[in-house]
Order: sequence, then structure tokens, then C-alpha cells
Amino acid sequence: MIGRKATALALSLPLSLSIESAAAVPSIQTQSGLVNGRLATGSSHVAEYLGIPYAQPPVGELRWAPPQSYNGSDTIDGTEFGYTCPAQITLVINQTVTAEYHFTQQAEDILVSISGQSGVEYSEDCLTLNVWTKGPNSGAKRPVLFWIYGGGFNTGTTNNTGYSGRHIVEKEDVVMVSVNYRLNIFGFPGAPNTSKNLGLLDQRLAVEWVRDNIEAFGGDPSRITIFGQSAGGSSVDYYSYAWTADPIVAGFIAESGTVYAPGSQNNASTSAKAWYNVSSTLGCGDASSDPDSVLACMRSKDWQTIQGGIQIPSGIEGVTGSFGPTIDETVVFSDYIARSAAGNFIQRPMLIGSNHNEAGLYKPILDLEGITYPEALWDYLQFIIYTCPSKYRSEASVSKSVPTWRYRYFGSFPNLKLTTIPDSGAWHGSEVPLILDTDMDIQNLVQRTDAENKIADYLRGIWVAFATDPETGLTK
Repeated sequence: MIGRKATALALSLPLSLSIESAAAVPSIQTQSGLVNGRLATGSSHVAEYLGIPYAQPPVGELRWAPPQSYNGSDTIDGTEFGYTCPAQITLVINQTVTAEYHFTQQAEDILVSISGQSGVEYSEDCLTLNVWTKGPNSGAKRPVLFWIYGGGFNTGTTNNTGYSGRHIVEKEDVVMVSVNYRLNIFGFPGAPNTSKNLGLLDQRLAVEWVRDNIEAFGGDPSRITIFGQSAGGSSVDYYSYAWTADPIVAGFIAESGTVYAPGSQNNASTSAKAWYNVSSTLGCGDASSDPDSVLACMRSKDWQTIQGGIQIPSGIEGVTGSFGPTIDETVVFSDYIARSAAGNFIQRPMLIGSNHNEAGLYKPILDLEGITYPEALWDYLQFIIYTCPSKYRSEASVSKSVPTWRYRYFGSFPNLKLTTIPDSGAWHGSEVPLILDTDMDIQNLVQRTDAENKIADYLRGIWVAFATDPETGLTK
């Protein structure tokens, strides 16, 4: 036994209750091996298959190298999440927070959940994915929702209660997948002699794995929709420009993230500077050194030492950190406006949008650091990072007659409120727990309202209707 770690109406779809006990959860043969699963916690008919390796462990000479497909013949214990990729902790809850910040009683639980790093185990051997399904061997194949988490490309994990696929699969006729990908310096190193966007290459390899294996879980490989929020939303958009020759996916859902946000892509020199800041700190040389010797030295260090060598900025810059997508003209480009005008992107349906008060998340996080900014700055950032980029990206698709839907989310509900003064409103990411129906899992101090139940059903129905039929699902 091996394992990595021991404008539309909501669509109502019928449920297929074909898994009735733990014994009924079948093992699934995949290219990675025979995967054992389990009943999802609290469910009588949703099976979850966790921690499935889709790539070889990116260690040794594979650290800072493109992901290599994992092929195995042994049995995989798919009953626990895999390790979390080494991540930069961007949020530490201050236990002495006082009432002057006007936090709600549930804010701490929500913020800890959003940070996604509480109680997880880290390892570079982290390139795994998870599948939730009902009755993998029964009936017609179901649409697949492929989730990419956010976190500024510096933090994040699939082992996050708020990202569980159990509820959406239980309530709707879909299969859900979530994927771990490399982060910060390990996923976006900036070294002049390595691939620059390994985290995005990880995501692509995981999509290929889903294409080749998801039918065994009851999924339809011709109906894969990738969706993500924040850096996950940007990842969706990067994908839409990078893989025009072989799209694989049928549709895109980008939540609060696009390639159009200012500063989304580093140039090679900026990324190299961040790389050499770390390498020189660790005694491996700087920009004047032989780059191959620097890389060899960095590969000789354990990941904890490398992680410790990263200088974490404060304030807004600390949200995204120093490492992220870098222009390489292969996966990440310097000319998205020109590419859009030429139609040089995957011309498949897109659902894209942002939230009304994205800053409602960042304000309390920075409050915990004792940092405040003028309201005018927050208003400006709302427009240039979220509102306008989603407009530009949707217009790019519309200009080529691609079915496109743009939303702006205004939902503000008591159980997800972070602050009262100022009111956190529809903060960055607040739509995700309603779509995935996980809000009562990440906090149980304040109950849902009747209106929230209706909005949650409506939102989830939109996402599922789009995945079911990206071309016309939202026009029926």
C-alpha cells in the first residue's frame, strides 16, 4: 500500500444515489495506480478520492523542473489529503485582537479557513489532486468542475474545509476535482536557467490527468470546466491563452482574477532579482555567480531553509509576495491586449466577474498587522485590479463572439461578515463558500438566512448549469 500521506436561472439536476455505504465505494483504476476512496464525511452517497499523485515528486533534480507525469501500478490510499506544497504564510491571527477593529465573532474562524494553512502538513511531494463523485460506475457521464485555489501564488492548499467538493457533488449532478500546485519560489522561481511558471505547468498536467482518467470516476472528459478564485481565477485566464493548440477544457470560470490586472506578470529581471535575493541570503551566490552553480547549491538545500530565506514584505505587497507568474512568452505573455485583438486565445465559453467590495477581506488582514490605507486607495485598487480587468477580459471574448457572461457579486450575509465597521460586504472570496456550500463548515457561530439559502442555490445552479453546457447552459 502506498500513498503520498498515510443572467440565468439555477439549474436543478436529479441526484443519482448509488453509493449507500463505505463498502460500496469502489476502487478506481487510474494511470497513477488503483485508488481507494471513502465516503465523504457526513455523506451517505458521495465518494471522495484524495491525495492522488498526478506528477512525480518535484524533488532533487526535479525541483525547479517541469512536472513529470506520474504513472504507477501500486494501490494508492485515497482516504486522506496529500501534503500541502511549501507555502508562504500570509496571515497569522493575532489572538489579542481587540474590539477596536470591529471584527465579528466568526471572523477568526473564517480568516483561518481562508489562510488554508491551519493544521496541514508540508512537503515538496505535494503534486496531488482530489476527486468527489456520486456513483462513479452509474449512468451518463457528468460534467467536471476543476477547482484551482487562490492565495497570490504564494500560499494555498486543497486541504481546506472551504474548498471541499462534498456538498456541491451531493446536491448537483457533477464531479469535482481540486488540485495542488507548486507555490512561491518553488512554483515560480525566477532563476534564469529554469522554467519560470512551474505552478501553471502543474495545473496543466493535472488537467491532462483528468482528461485521461476522469471517466472512471463518472466524469465526462469532454466537459471539463476549470474554475478558480483570485490567483486561481488568474490561473484560469493564463490557461485560456497558453494552451490554444490543445485546449482540453470546455469552459472557463474566473472569479476575481484575470491576466489583465496591473502587475500580474513579472518580467524576467524582476523575478531573477527575487531569486538572487534568496540565493545570496543562503550563501549560494548572486547575479554575478554562475547560474548553474547557484541552482545546484539551491537544490542542495532543504525546502525549509529555502522558505526561510524569503523576505516577506508587509502591507498590500505581502498579500502576493515576491514570486509569481513571469513572462516567458510560452505560458505567460507580454502582449495580452494584442493576443486578444487577434483572437489568439482559447475561444470557449467564459463566466467571469468580481465582488463588490474585494477590499473587505484585505482591510481586516492588514488591520491585524496594524496597517491602514485611505479609502480612496481601496476604491482605486477595486477598479484597477478587479472591476476593470474583468470588463476588459470579457470584452475580449465578446469581440470574437465567444459565449461570455460577466457578473458582479453583491452578497453580504451575517454568517460570512468579517467586520461591522467598516462593513466587509461582498469581500474577496466570499462567493466561494456559497457556491461550494461550505460556509457552515468553516464557521458555525452564525446561521444562514433564508435569503442566503436562496442565493446560494442560485449561485451554485449557475456554476453547474455553465459546466453542464458551457455554450447554452446559461441561456435556458
